[in-house]
Amino acid sequence: MASNTAETLIGAIVLAVAGGFLVYAANTADLGFGKADGYRVVANFRKAEGIAVGGDVRIAGVKVGSITDMELNSKTYFAAVTLTLQNGIEIPEDSVAKITSASLLGDSYVAIDPGAAEFMLADGDELVNTQSSVSVGDLIGRFIHGAPTE
Repeated sequence: MASNTAETLIGAIVLAVAGGFLVYAANTADLGFGKADGYRVVANFRKAEGIAVGGDVRIAGVKVGSITDMELNSKTYFAAVTLTLQNGIEIPEDSVAKITSASLLGDSYVAIDPGAAEFMLADGDELVNTQSSVSVGDLIGRFIHGAPTE
């Protein structure tokens, strides 16, 4: 009987530790449990290579949001990328969103260069000024074949 109680106590401790690891992992991975969603803006990119849902949105290298949706605009054939930005981070409406690589082989993210406009973007607005990603493979191919860059 004493061994059953000890086994039950050890099992409960193991489950509590496993639960603690799950909570720690969820907070470290920034899954957003218990956090406000923020506000959403849409940016249309000609090419959205290298970014994916869950990727970072940064201003001056500081994470201020994440990519929450990507879909093809069937009229313009651009990638409509929905960015969710933290509440309290105001973005001027003339800001530029560009897809930037963290390193040559690293992940890409959306970098926002703030503009100087008086008016700020609100929930549901569109970032009009965008710069698409640059493919390293395309650049190498153009260099080898001597073709001019875009």
